Amino acid sequence: MDVDAADAAAALPRRARRRGRTTLLIAAALVLGALAGTATGYAIQYHREPTALPPLAQQKLALPKALAADDATTLKTINANRWHKTDDDLVKLLVETPSGAKGDGSGYDTLDSHATGFERSEPMFRELVDSGFRRIATTTWEQGDIGVDVQLIQFKDYAGAEKYREGQSGYVSEEKFAGNDGSVIQGIPAELGHLWVFSKTDEKPGYYPVREARAVARRGDIVMLVFYFDKRGRGIEESDVAEVAKRQWERL
Repeated sequence: MDVDAADAAAALPRRARRRGRTTLLIAAALVLGALAGTATGYAIQYHREPTALPPLAQQKLALPKALAADDATTLKTINANRWHKTDDDLVKLLVETPSGAKGDGSGYDTLDSHATGFERSEPMFRELVDSGFRRIATTTWEQGDIGVDVQLIQFKDYAGAEKYREGQSGYVSEEKFAGNDGSVIQGIPAELGHLWVFSKTDEKPGYYPVREARAVARRGDIVMLVFYFDKRGRGIEESDVAEVAKRQWERL
């Protein structure tokens, strides 16, 4: 080869080495190897005996012994593991009459009777039914010129109770009633309870002037209402009403 031919050969670009097929073969082999290893691992694990779980910390739970129903069987005994104290006699959860006060009685009220206490009794009756009204327990007492009426209205679930609480709290601030925004009750979450002392005395011809205060709160599926009256129309201490509301809240 002469010098010119050698120079011409050196000037030509070197052809790139073909690596694509070899690379693909190696990658495929790696993938197949990984799949084969995974399948083998599953196969080995499948044929092994299952690993026993550790024993429970409390192997013998103290559950009531199942008994055949008889004359003493009640809803409470049947649902012993799911029974809540609010499923018991609701009257037992009413706040006790203070010492020295004259109690006018405690007991259950009917839905009809409760609804007639509202200006629009028929719509209230339907609303209570739609909200899942369950039962109502009341207690009243008098101490001097002070009269107190406490009501516990229970619903089938929290949603119905909350709807009723919102409804009973929504209008009290209006001028026709308390005429003010009221205040929170210490010890009761603000979103669950409120208290109002009415700004004006209710005066009607032929009747003693009456001053009123009211507390509304919900605990679980029960709405508690506290109606507090001064039958001589004098001022009412907010702390006195709050004390009754807190005692009833704690009973629940």
